[in-house]
Amino acid sequence: MDWRRFWAGAPLVAALLLGACSEGASTAPRHALEQRRSALQDAIADDPQSIVRRVELARVAIALGDGVGAEAAVKAALGAGAKEAALRPLLARAYAMQGDSSRALQTIDGGPIIPEMIGEAAWVAGDVHLGNGDLAAARDAYDRAVQELPRNAALWVSVARFRDANADTRGARDAADYAIELDKANSPALAFKANLVRTEEGLPASLGWYDKALAADPDNADALIEQAATLGDLGRYRDMLSALRHAATIVPRDPRIHYLQAVLAARAGNYRLARSLLQRTRGELDEQPSFMLLSAVVEFELGGEAVAATWADRLIAEQPDNFTARRILAAADWAGGDADGASEALAPIVSRPDADSWSLLLAARVAAELGRRVESADYLGRAATLARGEAVPFAADNDYGLLTMAADAEPLNPAAVIPAISADLSSGNSARAIARASRIRDANRGVADAHILLGDAALAGGQFDLAIRSYRAARALDAGERTTLRLANALYRAGDIAGSGAAILALRDSQPSSVAADRLAGHLAMDIEHWDDAIAHFERVRSRIGDRDVVVLRELARAWAAKGDDARALRLIDRAYRLQPLNAAIMEFYAGLLAHRGNRQAAADLRDKAAQIGR
Repeated sequence: MDWRRFWAGAPLVAALLLGACSEGASTAPRHALEQRRSALQDAIADDPQSIVRRVELARVAIALGDGVGAEAAVKAALGAGAKEAALRPLLARAYAMQGDSSRALQTIDGGPIIPEMIGEAAWVAGDVHLGNGDLAAARDAYDRAVQELPRNAALWVSVARFRDANADTRGARDAADYAIELDKANSPALAFKANLVRTEEGLPASLGWYDKALAADPDNADALIEQAATLGDLGRYRDMLSALRHAATIVPRDPRIHYLQAVLAARAGNYRLARSLLQRTRGELDEQPSFMLLSAVVEFELGGEAVAATWADRLIAEQPDNFTARRILAAADWAGGDADGASEALAPIVSRPDADSWSLLLAARVAAELGRRVESADYLGRAATLARGEAVPFAADNDYGLLTMAADAEPLNPAAVIPAISADLSSGNSARAIARASRIRDANRGVADAHILLGDAALAGGQFDLAIRSYRAARALDAGERTTLRLANALYRAGDIAGSGAAILALRDSQPSSVAADRLAGHLAMDIEHWDDAIAHFERVRSRIGDRDVVVLRELARAWAAKGDDARALRLIDRAYRLQPLNAAIMEFYAGLLAHRGNRQAAADLRDKAAQIGR
């Protein structure tokens, strides 16, 4: 769009009318907006030709999220004599709210716009382009909007959302903070700040900001839904349901409400209810990765392997490295008799040195079914070690010269640079790999991924100090698993065992729903013989993933045995043994428990079996 084009011939009354409205949508609480809408409708009934009231009615409808009502009000104002050049941005906003982005942009481009509304037109265009994923066009539009409306708090919230979509965490934080500085009672700004804090500092830290957002507007549906999701991840399910019920009174057809209720039902093991709730979303979330994954899980648990495989396959098409989806697809294909499909789904997982034992065991069964005996034995052997290898952060398949040429031509393009970094590391040129990653980091210091890239390159090159610094910088922007686990690993490899443990426990505190954090914290507790803490951590893992992890079952059995509860330890190690009946270490521990309980013959049989396997 050419933002220099505008129409300067609007009557003075239109300029005055729209000049007062250029501050964007109202942030008044919903009940006040509803009252104002009712009052305006009564006033318009008495004076149908009132352009000012109809324009205000359109803005109130926009603030209430009513795109249809906003469209009707704008068209009524036009019918009463308002100029299209003055109201074109409002009409475009109404279309955008109804999901008609093409019509919104066509409306903005369809004719002149008065100077007072250029900023709002750019703002609408920015929001539409952002929704369409056209970040370059969105940047241009927002730049113009900020020039015209530099102190509009609601606009700065949109800018924060744009920067967040660009993974510019620091820029998003600055924009949100400025919006709050301009308007301390701006509920959308406070709610978005809560979302950023949830990523940067963890779940508990965000709750205070959600409270502030809802204090400013108790009926902020987006804040209620995001708060509910956070409460659910914290295990506060009663409070989660309360927030969702409140949101349902405001936006009863919002599919996110049904999705979160389905998450809660699935966590409780009520998969039929979860399926019913997912169906109530009416397909509006079908393209969301989290929705696809939950649908796959629910269908698999209900015995619908074919449907589960379909959902998992769709997700893998978008996220080939989503290993959870691959495990579900493999299990569904295997249950449905498709051994080839299961093998294909598992291949990217089991080809990695850090493959989990469950995937390796299933791969062994699949390989045996396909007649690949040697391959099956290899998978069984790897699973029996009960220890994962080191993850490989980089992999490249293309010619080294081509990769380096592409990266040298576009040194700030991650898509070109990351394969070149991998090629540099593979050829022993770690200094060049780190230099490439450093340039990306220097150009994107507010982006966590840029610091992670440098950390990964430094770790692969053996520069632990640089890796630790980079991961710390990344964690300052994103306190989630992907940053904290990298930091913990780097600290451990650098010999700082205490620092590694502190990082893991910090993740456990900030992300209580993290299975990885509980798993690692459990191992740390086992190492220092804090049996109760270890049991608490591993039981949380078990409650989330079930009895499919042999290591978790073994560690729980060890902890209970150390506490003197052999009966509970026996039940747990028996489950582990049933998962891996050829694992000598499990058999030895199982035999020791049986002997301690007086069952000497069974213990002797197990030890004999373990000895035969070890030959």
